[in-house]
Amino acid sequence: MSEQERPAEGAPEPSAHPPEADVEAEAEPETVEGQLDKARAEAQRYLANWQRAEADFSNYKRRMEQERDEARRMANAALIINVLPVLDDLERALASLDISLAGLTWFDGIRLIYRKLLLVLENAGVRQIEAEGQAFDPRFHEAVMHGPGPEGKVVAEVQRGYKLHDRVLRPAMVVVGKGEGKAEAGGER
Repeated sequence: MSEQERPAEGAPEPSAHPPEADVEAEAEPETVEGQLDKARAEAQRYLANWQRAEADFSNYKRRMEQERDEARRMANAALIINVLPVLDDLERALASLDISLAGLTWFDGIRLIYRKLLLVLENAGVRQIEAEGQAFDPRFHEAVMHGPGPEGKVVAEVQRGYKLHDRVLRPAMVVVGKGEGKAEAGGER
């Protein structure tokens, strides 16, 4: 090559093809339909992602609300569990008082306080667990001893049990019947 035919330094070397042919060979232009299909597919993907995110957020909100309600119930349950021994003591105190005191105002006042406490607990969703005469159910009853009576039936209640809505706060402590003629424990067989 002669000096005139040589390109200057830094200048691109001439190729066998004209520059327009290189551009066409590198990227053939897509058709309008192809671009439209590509845009639709991308829009569908974005829509699916958005719907998934919306469903996840909705589930998150529902779960947080359930957890908040459960925490509120648990706080109430803890308070109620701590109040139940006071209620038991009040019941025992009222049961041990002589009937001749029934006309005194302080006795009637204590009885009214007891009723008011029961009403407050009932309004909070606390219910007594039915025990005497019921079939023994380990979900609601705790057997503390066996005694004479129909087998598998609760014959006496030692301590009252309570539920908060559908959850057992404290099972009822009960005496379970062992059968009509059978002795309690250690008897002959």
